[in-house]
Amino acid sequence: MLSLSTVEAKSSHIIHLALNTLASDIHFHPVGPMTKIYFRIHGERQFYQNISNEEYNLLLAYYKFTSGMDLGDTRRPQNGMLTYVINDLKYALRLSTLPLHEGESLAIRILPLEEKLQLDQLLLFPSQITALKSWLDYRAGLILLTGPTGSGKSTTLYALLEELYLEHSYQVITLEDPIEKKLNHVLQVQLNPQAGITYQTGLKAALRHDPDILMVGEIRDKQTAHIAIEAALTGHLVFSTLHAKNAIGTIYRLLEMGIDQIDLQQCLLAVAAIELLPIEVNQTILRRAAILDLLVGDSLEKIMKGGEIDELNPNHSFEHLRKKAFAYGFISKQTYERTTFT
Repeated sequence: MLSLSTVEAKSSHIIHLALNTLASDIHFHPVGPMTKIYFRIHGERQFYQNISNEEYNLLLAYYKFTSGMDLGDTRRPQNGMLTYVINDLKYALRLSTLPLHEGESLAIRILPLEEKLQLDQLLLFPSQITALKSWLDYRAGLILLTGPTGSGKSTTLYALLEELYLEHSYQVITLEDPIEKKLNHVLQVQLNPQAGITYQTGLKAALRHDPDILMVGEIRDKQTAHIAIEAALTGHLVFSTLHAKNAIGTIYRLLEMGIDQIDLQQCLLAVAAIELLPIEVNQTILRRAAILDLLVGDSLEKIMKGGEIDELNPNHSFEHLRKKAFAYGFISKQTYERTTFT
């Protein structure tokens, strides 16, 4: 049996290595008598090492206990949060367990708490930075950022709110589950369904708090979608995220949620779907940067009225932007082909 100090040391070793390799996630995957550990680095899942199930179960119990999960509950998915400090830098570790046929898997998302990335550090093309900044001049309506999990939606939203504070003195309220990064000068509300604070109740309470701008962490269901639309229609600027393949798919998702097409035309200002590309120099990945499939103005109005996709301006499609990134030497031919033809 490993001692608590040994388990803590093993946990620190894994997390330190993940941070040193710029991993965004750590995956523990029990397979037979062993548990495989993977790191997600620049979007790619890479094998790190095997450990025994005995060692993994002790690590799992340690993580559950320290993050406030129920140690005895192995049949339901659970979520927890830890704060981790290394070299005076703070990170949030967002933990998630998933029951398996035998045992549980564990995923850890690593979120820097003190790193304040600006839009020009996140986005690849200056023209798209300018486009996003121009959206901050709106006073009412709905702006959506979409994309798959891990595409940088929340990070980009945080950067937009930071940019907003530099330009205006607005009352900004966010509703998040969980709060991934502390923002100064912003009222951040942590959702807590056990205490009755859901997206629905939180939005209703926030609207009574005289906000200029609302940020809804994620539109997950019909109720949240309808309340976000209502807030936008009643004179508030609302930012939120949604899972969709591309910008046009976002419109279809909202219509499927029962949003009235007229209401959507009245309040939806812009949609930015996000895709991350690995930026390479001399065959070495330095970082990932975002390209945006933008839907705004006449193109947005056309698609909301049932226009055909080929009527729209293709210059902001992911395919065009990948080709542009390859032509400028930001990405390799291999990355271009893999992201374009898969």
